[in-house]
Amino acid sequence: MNWTAVRSIFVFEMFRFFRTIAQSFLAPVISTSLYFVVFGAAIGSRIQEVEGVSYGAFIVPGLVMLTVITQSISNASFGIYFPKFIGTFFELLAAPISFLEIVLGYVGAAATKALIIGTIILLTANFFVDFTIQHPLAMVGFLLMTTISFALLGFILGIWAGNFEQLQIVPLLIVTPLVFLGGSFYSISMLPPVWQTISMFNPVVYLISGFRWAFFGTADVPILTSLLAIVFFMMLCLAVIWWIFRTGWRIRE
Repeated sequence: MNWTAVRSIFVFEMFRFFRTIAQSFLAPVISTSLYFVVFGAAIGSRIQEVEGVSYGAFIVPGLVMLTVITQSISNASFGIYFPKFIGTFFELLAAPISFLEIVLGYVGAAATKALIIGTIILLTANFFVDFTIQHPLAMVGFLLMTTISFALLGFILGIWAGNFEQLQIVPLLIVTPLVFLGGSFYSISMLPPVWQTISMFNPVVYLISGFRWAFFGTADVPILTSLLAIVFFMMLCLAVIWWIFRTGWRIRE
């Protein structure tokens, strides 16, 4: 394993993140504050509790997952697409490094950025509501697996995208709606039975449910099911990336 190459890619991507520190840190703080004003104040005044938890605290895990998922995808997809766009990606392919080292560098940096932003959101949420984390190790574990999994998905999207418009199609038209409809700001049990059944086909439901269990000990689906779902998704993304580098799809064009 060429750790020097991995570290070089990782450090370069992190420097790009900190060069836009105002946008990187202020944007999630402002958006989190707005979510709490809109959902916590407006809706929270009508919904006092959800499953024994105040509504303001109940939306914290969903809000963290919403931002972490979107940030993981966008950071990883742009990180790998931009070298393709300017042509420097071919230098990586010609360098004496393996595809695993390339993936570790880019995905590791994207996941780290998302973890930093997720931490900022948790800290910001403390100014609005009081909440406790019943299973902190499980919370960290779910957060790590989620950021890595969706950073892997973002890496795949960055390889697939042929232009900047395609880079935004999947996150905006597929991922974000799935997150909003995955129980980010409500419990699946609040839906009519038919919509509860339909929601079970949304993979994001299992991620948010497991993450919320780590906070409050309540979940829409069994915790083991949530764990298996995120592990399966991660393995699937890894298999797709292996196939991409094995065949050269979209990277040798």
